[in-house]
Amino acid sequence: MRALLADGLVDVLHLFVYPVVLGTGARLFPDGTGRTPLALADSTTYTNGVVHLAYGPAGSAA
Repeated sequence: MRALLADGLVDVLHLFVYPVVLGTGARLFPDGTGRTPLALADSTTYTNGVVHLAYGPAGSAA
C-alpha cells in the first residue's frame, strides 16, 4: 500500500479505527518513510465507537 501511495495511485484511503487499547502494534506508516500528503475527505462515527475515516490526496477534490 505504501508504494501505491508514493506513486500517486490511490484515490481514496478508507481507515476504520476501533476503540481498542492493546499497547503496541504494527504501525501503518512507520517513521522514516516518505510522507504522502493526505487530506481528510469524510468521517463517520458509529454507535459502537468505530470511526470511519476517508482520506484523499491533499490539494485535490476527492
